[in-house]
Amino acid sequence: DIAKLDAYELAWLRCRKIGYIFQTFNLIPVLTALENVTLPMIFAGVGREERLRRATEILETVGLGERLHHKPSELSGGQQQRVAIARALANNPVIVLADEPTGNLDLHTGLEIISLLRELNKEKGVTVISATHDLKMIDVSDRIIYLRDGRIDRYETRAEVYVSIE
Repeated sequence: DIAKLDAYELAWLRCRKIGYIFQTFNLIPVLTALENVTLPMIFAGVGREERLRRATEILETVGLGERLHHKPSELSGGQQQRVAIARALANNPVIVLADEPTGNLDLHTGLEIISLLRELNKEKGVTVISATHDLKMIDVSDRIIYLRDGRIDRYETRAEVYVSIE
């Protein structure tokens, strides 16, 4: 029951079990892609060599193996989003919270990010919870929960949504 956790326990949980993908990426501008991805691992107490190995592996997984030493200003929007996703995965979370993960991206890059999120769910068992207005996200969602004024308005499965769209 997380309601009973104290501040330290909540911080531990957030650091090690939950990954965050922000709409505006929130990358640290003076750090390289590799350094941005290693940052959460520092807070989790992961050793330097392990941090570098894992960050390199994750960045390669998201297609940025050639851009490890580039700063955010040297990356496209899609590349920055992939760094943000890699950073969210740094501590092997069981849940990823994504705020408009395709909101600042062109169509092609948005589809790549959607595919990557689906792959995380299917291959690694990561639960992805996304706040979005992008209808393409329906293709990778098992459940859709509609909110109105901060409350659940209705709940549908992907099949039910497809029926209502057609």
